[in-house]
Order: sequence, then structure tokens, then C-alpha cells
Amino acid sequence: MPFIPHTEADVRDMLAAIGASDIETLFDEIPESLKVKSLAKVPEGLSEMDTVKLMRERARQDEATLNFAGAGAYEHHIPAAIWQIVGRGEFYSAYTPYQAEASQGTLQLIYEYQTMMTRLTGMDVSNASMYDGATALAEAVLMAERSARKGPRKVLVPRGVHPAYRKVLEAILPLQQIEIVEFDFCHDAGTGGAVSPQWLAEQDFGEFTALVIPQPNFLGVLEDVDALTDWAHAKGALVIAVVNPMSLALLKAPAQWGGASGQRAGADIVCGEGQPLGVPLSSGGPYFGFLACRQELVRNMPGRIVGRTTDLDGRGGFVLTLQAREQHIRRAKATSNICTNQGLLVTAATIYMALLGPDGLKKVASASAANLRSLRDKLGSIPGVEPVFADRVHFHEMAFKLSRPASEVVEMLAARRIVAGVSLGEEYPELGDALLVCVTETKSEADLDAFAKALADALI
Repeated sequence: MPFIPHTEADVRDMLAAIGASDIETLFDEIPESLKVKSLAKVPEGLSEMDTVKLMRERARQDEATLNFAGAGAYEHHIPAAIWQIVGRGEFYSAYTPYQAEASQGTLQLIYEYQTMMTRLTGMDVSNASMYDGATALAEAVLMAERSARKGPRKVLVPRGVHPAYRKVLEAILPLQQIEIVEFDFCHDAGTGGAVSPQWLAEQDFGEFTALVIPQPNFLGVLEDVDALTDWAHAKGALVIAVVNPMSLALLKAPAQWGGASGQRAGADIVCGEGQPLGVPLSSGGPYFGFLACRQELVRNMPGRIVGRTTDLDGRGGFVLTLQAREQHIRRAKATSNICTNQGLLVTAATIYMALLGPDGLKKVASASAANLRSLRDKLGSIPGVEPVFADRVHFHEMAFKLSRPASEVVEMLAARRIVAGVSLGEEYPELGDALLVCVTETKSEADLDAFAKALADALI
């Protein structure tokens, strides 16, 4: 809002009209134990003049940096044409396309997005996006449970899944009486960094609904997706793939995972974070999540789908379909309360994929992989730096053990305008002073050398 329109007198008059003594009375149904008494980290209000001064001081700090942090959000080059198109009023200010006859352009774009995502993942159907990767995973688990309809409500989640995603699962699933069973990845030399299919085959988890498989996992390690998929299907469970969409330009599509020994091939549900597809980092968002599935599961898919049809005159057109959401006809029987998709970000992703095409996406992914190999060699030659799970294949990022606390190194390099990566000590303390480093196609050889030198200086 550009300003707050109500004066204190206006507020008093409105309260008097409804018979309330003060604004707090309007929220008296909220228990006191749930109310936040104060916002310790929120500063006092400032005047317009002081606010402008503060913002100018902050803007001066916004200098160019070398970014080697990933951990779920990735700095890829975004061609200028993408957000020039996204910024047009037809896209930028368009609301949810409920009125099909007035929203054909937006509906067609979403339809194209769905088509591109199904081709990228190999799945039959894609919905019209989710809030972000973490909530997309939570919705995928809920979708799997609805599809099962019987047996214990349990999902298996390896620790290689993004820590933030796992926290979102912990916040949502127990309230739906769904048990989350976490298990560790292998830590053995040579084979560590991913789930061991041999170890998994020896475990007895009882009956469960679904197995979550990240590809690559949070540490950038590629999982043995074929063996894991076949193991879950042999147990009668569904497979939920959490994938980096950029990696799919190089790696096997989730729809092709497994299929040995007569098991059904392919993941059943695919989800993830769409940010790498033309969405800027933007201090953490907004991003968007994607979700795709096999045709047999489409009735349990959350959100909505855009379909293509013909009118009474035989002309082609686009409509919203399968809108099984709570503000539509199903009410309490809705598959989800996901109401608004991240339409503007989906617009950017659609244009990004259209501009780059399959070959362009492959070049971006290949350049990112090549840069990671080069950086691994440069950092591995520095005294006090040891690659973690170096024998495994990685994509986008890799962990390195350091001879001093990783959090200190991050601070030291920040002073040199380098975002060194993500310290893993809090989420994976067993890895010691490890730093998760990411590199994409945006880095030159000079950038890699600058980072390696800065890291070497920090460890002296």
C-alpha cells in the first residue's frame, strides 16, 4: 500500500459502530498463549526522510559479488528478453485466469508450460505450478497418500533431501497423521553421499506409502535412482522424485527411472523448485514449485490444470480444468488448499525454456557441470581443503571439508565480495567443517581462480 488511509479518528468511529472497545477485541478468539508479545527484531518506525536515507545506505552495499552458493537456489544467466516480456502488462498485472474467454493468452502460456514440464520430466501430466519446491514436495506426499487410500500413512525420506524441504514436511504432514521416517545416506569412503541400495534392501520399514528420491541430492550427489525406484515399487509403494529441472537436460528423466526385474518403470510423482528456469535469486523469492505425475494419479493432483478444447464453432481454445480446490465445487473434499499458483514466475520459466530450447538447456547444464569439475580440481589442490564424497558424480554443487570452521571462511570471503557457499555444520554436523560450494555456467575461469585464491588465503 502507498499509505495507510485511516486516521485514528476513523478507527475509533469504526470500532464504535461495531461495538468493539479496541482493535485487540477483534482478535479475542486467539488464545493468549499463541500471541507474540513483541517483535524483537523489528525496528521502530521511521519517517519518510529517514527511510529514504536508510535505503540509500543499503543500496550502496549492493555491489557486485562472486556467488558460489547454491543449496536449492541457483544463479543462472537470464536473458534480458525474458523479463522484458514478463514485464508487459498483459502478463505482469494479469490475475488468475478464471474467465477463460478473457484470458486466452495466459491460459495458452500455462498450457505451454505444462507441456514443457511433461517433456522435461517425461511424465504424463503437469499442473499449473505450486508455491515453491518445498511445498510442492509436501503436496506430492499428500497426493501419494490420497492415491493409496489404504494402509499405514507413512513416507520414507532420506537425509539427502533439502533440509528446508524436510522441515516443511515436518510442519505439514504430522497434522495429517502421516508418519515421516528419515534415514541417512551412506558415509563410506568411495560410495558415500547417497543412499545405498544394498543397505536399503536390508531394512524393514514395514508398509509405507511412498519413497522420496532427490536427484541430485542436497549435497549435489547423484543417487542410484534406478535401484531405489525398483526397490520402492517392489514394496508396493509410490516413488516421489524431487529433481533440479536444469539437471534433466543431462540426466535420465524421472519417467525412465528403474524398470528392471519386471517392476514398473518411472517415478510416480515428480516435483521440485522451478527457480533455475529463468527466475532471479531475489533474496530468496518468490520462486515457484512444479509437480507432475502419471496419468493414473491425475485426479489426486493438487492445484489446477489448463486444458485445450474446442468451442461450439470448432475453434480451438484453452480452459481451466480439474480445479478440485476448496473454493470450487469440492469444498471440504478438495485435494488441496493451494489456491494461487506463482503465475508470473511460471511465465518467466516458460519463456526461458522456449528461448533456450532443449539444446540451450543442455549447454547450460553441461557448462555448469564442467565448471564444477574445474573448481573441484582447483580447490582440491589447496592445503586444508578436502573434497567430500569425491568419488561420486555431482551436479551443480559439492561439499569440501576445510581446515578451519566453514562459517568463519564464509564471513572472511564475504568481506572480499565473494559468497563462498553454505556452511553444512548445522544441518550435517557429522561432515565437520564442510562448505557446500555451487558453480553454474555464469562463472569464468578467472572467477574460479579468484575464488580458489581467496579460499587459500582464508585458510592460511
